[in-house]
Amino acid sequence: MSVSPQHAQELIEGAQQLGVILTEQQQQQLLQYLGLLIKWNKAYNLTAVRNPDEMVSRHLLDSLSVVQYVEQYGNDWLDVGSGGGMPGVPLAIIFPERKFTLLDSNGKKTRFLTQVKLELKLDNLDVIHNRVEAFTPERAFSGIISRAFSSLADFTNWTRHLGDTNSHWLAMKGVHPDDELQALPEDFRLNSCQILKVPGCQGQRHLLILQRQQ
Repeated sequence: MSVSPQHAQELIEGAQQLGVILTEQQQQQLLQYLGLLIKWNKAYNLTAVRNPDEMVSRHLLDSLSVVQYVEQYGNDWLDVGSGGGMPGVPLAIIFPERKFTLLDSNGKKTRFLTQVKLELKLDNLDVIHNRVEAFTPERAFSGIISRAFSSLADFTNWTRHLGDTNSHWLAMKGVHPDDELQALPEDFRLNSCQILKVPGCQGQRHLLILQRQQ
């Protein structure tokens, strides 16, 4: 199955509901990415979502639901445990002037992400094949984001060295993770919790915005 006109319509309408205005080029890049995801998923197991008809809402629109928050927190972003590229690839398409680094320890997934970078000509996107705790960039990232990567405690502990007190950590979650918040490391605090309303998604979605304290 390939990308259909219905997928394109669902993307355009969903983005409008999220307040994200897509250019023609961005629409085409997002749909091209969807096509690559559908094609490579069979062999590379990039996502548990097997039905392409569910991928627009559960992957593309879910990623676009955090655009307004990413917009606020700087120009240099890390997507941890990026997997099939969510939310890093859609965000790199939306913000071509900002830099996005996609990190994953799975070689098959980083090969796919490298192919996406090449085919979509995303010069602002870097792909790193490494474990998060072994990754040592030269600078702190302004924003660190993850989508269903791990518990909040693991997310913050494993990425502490990748940001500083000016950085923001954005964790995309399903139901509100009360228990995980209780286990946050002492040097992290919750800035805010946002309810994400993703067009076409029935389940709960939350975005937790965290910062490291002095």
